[in-house]
Amino acid sequence: MIEVHPSAKISALCDIEDSVRGTRIVVGEASVIDSFVKVKPVGGTGDLTIGRFCYVNSGCVFYTGNGISIADNVLIAANCTFAPVNHAYGDRDRLIREQGFLPSRGGILVEEDVWIGANSVILDGALLRKGCVIAAGSIVRGEVEAYTVCGGNPLRRLGVRS
Repeated sequence: MIEVHPSAKISALCDIEDSVRGTRIVVGEASVIDSFVKVKPVGGTGDLTIGRFCYVNSGCVFYTGNGISIADNVLIAANCTFAPVNHAYGDRDRLIREQGFLPSRGGILVEEDVWIGANSVILDGALLRKGCVIAAGSIVRGEVEAYTVCGGNPLRRLGVRS
């Protein structure tokens, strides 16, 4: 089920697939989803919720997997990937594509007033606390403290918002 607030703006060049398993995709008040954004309900039954006054720039990809929750006033730069799902691969006697998915690490939670830099990858179990900034090209898979500036792979603290 896709729910878009009447004041939200979704580019005609955005591709939001509806779920066949009941996943909800919700876009909040005055949020903007730019062109060439892809939303793919796959890898689980988690919902994608995008809060109020958010901006998702071109080229971002959201796999719903175990769920993605984005609070209000979040900025997401171009070409970011949100992947709250992990393929199982442990059985060498079976093809990876036949092994399904690993248990959830909790999905992805992005609290309010967060900025995620271009080309970042946000993985299952990521928790981005209020006001944090993620530098471009980063990979996030755990908790990022409130109001910190973090970047890289492995992710490290670069500073704080003053």
